[in-house]
Amino acid sequence: MGDQNPVSCGGAAVDSHPSLERADLSARGDEHSAPDDTLRPNPELWAMLKPLARQMRHDPTPAEQVLWQALRGRGLNGLKFRRQHAIGRLIADFYCREARLLVEVDGSVHDYSGEQDAIRQQFLESLGLVILRFSNQQVLTDLDAVLERIEAEVEPRHQES
Repeated sequence: MGDQNPVSCGGAAVDSHPSLERADLSARGDEHSAPDDTLRPNPELWAMLKPLARQMRHDPTPAEQVLWQALRGRGLNGLKFRRQHAIGRLIADFYCREARLLVEVDGSVHDYSGEQDAIRQQFLESLGLVILRFSNQQVLTDLDAVLERIEAEVEPRHQES
């Protein structure tokens, strides 16, 4: 697996290939209906991802910290967001289960991974998830607009559930 592209979300990477991610999830249920249980990594993978997710929670970027302060404690429409949440082989910056929404805060590392981001986006959307991406700069300079965009996406999805 070492020669395959790392698949990451929010900066976390585990050597993988998108087809392997689908296999990890589909073995646990129908990935198109994707109940929340099927989004969890298998136990072996979780053993590898857990320390990485924990490290990322303890050492957020300044933009992630600012956004987390706005989202934590059900601070946006009473919805619970998790940070550095594992989905398959990926670790998402922020995840709202009720709205099936991922929020990614992308730094300069994402400037060079457009093709990989597109593959990850397609995979996550196939699970029925919506992904919003914001740059560090957007979060740090216009947090209100970022929160409004998240709120606009969350509201209709939250009402459906």
